Amino acid sequence: MTTLNLKKSMRPDLLSELFPLFNAANPDTLTGLLSASTELSYPAGRTVLMEDSWGNAIYLIVAGWIKVRHDTGGDYVTLAVLGKGDFFGEMAILDESPRSTDVVALSPVKLLSVPAQHFIDLLFQDHHLHHRMLQLMVQRLRHTNSHFQRRRKPAAIKLAHTLTALAEAYGSHKDTVPEIFNLAIDDLAAIADIPKEDTAKIMEKLHEKDWVATDQDGQTLQLKGFNQLAQLAQK
Repeated sequence: MTTLNLKKSMRPDLLSELFPLFNAANPDTLTGLLSASTELSYPAGRTVLMEDSWGNAIYLIVAGWIKVRHDTGGDYVTLAVLGKGDFFGEMAILDESPRSTDVVALSPVKLLSVPAQHFIDLLFQDHHLHHRMLQLMVQRLRHTNSHFQRRRKPAAIKLAHTLTALAEAYGSHKDTVPEIFNLAIDDLAAIADIPKEDTAKIMEKLHEKDWVATDQDGQTLQLKGFNQLAQLAQK
């Protein structure tokens, strides 16, 4: 882990642009948040948050991709993949219950860490931030419900939905083509809730159709057939 110089380049208005959580927050709230935050950087593969460290802070993803995983006793299952502009750690702050999950950097990651009590104080002081937090938590609940409702859908539809959802939430664009982090088959299968064997076969077919392609270093997945994937996801 290393520290950064984000505060020198990160202004309150840029913070609100990068993080939907803060797009309605008061300028004073953002200034206070930046002053209280700690800047962190992790290489790919490094554990960002251990299971016994939840509840100490909320973490804002400035750049990179992380996965939240659950220890099933000798093995890990990926629960979620998050990217730039998202955050994690808020539930442990609000309910103060222990967690059996940890967070691992999938790519080089830059974070802002805000102490738990400071963030709670901001929620009480800024009703716009409080309301926005509730909105985003409801959105996450709806996402979970939608995921549950798709449990009986064919594997290809579930995988198409997962790929397009990741692109819409965290993706970038290269020559108008959406790009996401090239997830390992195990991670992709876990968050799509389909068997690893099916995931590998479907991804192979998507490559053959030229709907997806990886870059030269294998780190980025280009969704060249994003429109086709989006249509498949709606079936």
